[in-house]
Amino acid sequence: MRERLASCVALAGLAVSLASACAGSGPAGDPFGGAEIVDLSHAFDADTVFWPTEPEGFVLEEVFHGRTEGGYWYEANRFRTAEHGGTHLDAPVHFGEGRRAVDAIPVERLAGPGVRVDVSAACATDPDHALTLAELRAFEAEHGPIPDGALVLIYTGWGRFWPDRARYLGTELRGPEAVAALRFPGLSAEAARWLAGERRVRAVGIDTASLDPGASTGFAAHQALAAAEVPGLENLAGLDRLPARGFSVVALPMKIRGGSGAPLRAIAIVPARQPR
Repeated sequence: MRERLASCVALAGLAVSLASACAGSGPAGDPFGGAEIVDLSHAFDADTVFWPTEPEGFVLEEVFHGRTEGGYWYEANRFRTAEHGGTHLDAPVHFGEGRRAVDAIPVERLAGPGVRVDVSAACATDPDHALTLAELRAFEAEHGPIPDGALVLIYTGWGRFWPDRARYLGTELRGPEAVAALRFPGLSAEAARWLAGERRVRAVGIDTASLDPGASTGFAAHQALAAAEVPGLENLAGLDRLPARGFSVVALPMKIRGGSGAPLRAIAIVPARQPR
């Protein structure tokens, strides 16, 4: 009963947040009141970046493309893909035995107030940088506390390398031998535990191939978030277009029953500036 009440409160808060984001005098017929809708997802295609041990990537196969005997135009395709590639969600079960799979994640965990933590300057000089607790405290000192139930997005600046695999992953190698050569920024285990335990975030996202830095071998940040049932959002796009706070995030994955991850279409709703 207590969890259901908490969920209702969370959804009510989200409704208020979205209503605030959509308030204002936007163009006629604009339901968002002039708010900017920022696409946080990369498209899936033959160039999509996957973990280097994935042999195939994303495959789109044409089923029909042309005019039918009835004279009308018709297109249909089939696709196949691994769960963990491109812009996708990591379910807690990905690194937590007995934790929630994709279809079991409460929908209210996938939408809410957004916070963007910018560590791009540190990452520009250190591709192995892992977001620290000190950096999170510095963020709060400048921008105010991270609200309970926020979706925290970590902006490393790595999205500018997409889809150049060599620059984005730090190696051109493929297969198991590539894992030891990965180099890109991520999140420290200490920061992950603090976000989950002290700020009770709904989700954590990042514009790299993994929440853990590429050099990680134990995936401690993944484990810490999974233990607290916090989903991860990886390979996000467009984080350079977001403010530090004051926006909403909606991150809806394909609802794969029993999935450890799924392709993700995520957006941010950034309210229009109000006249003073």
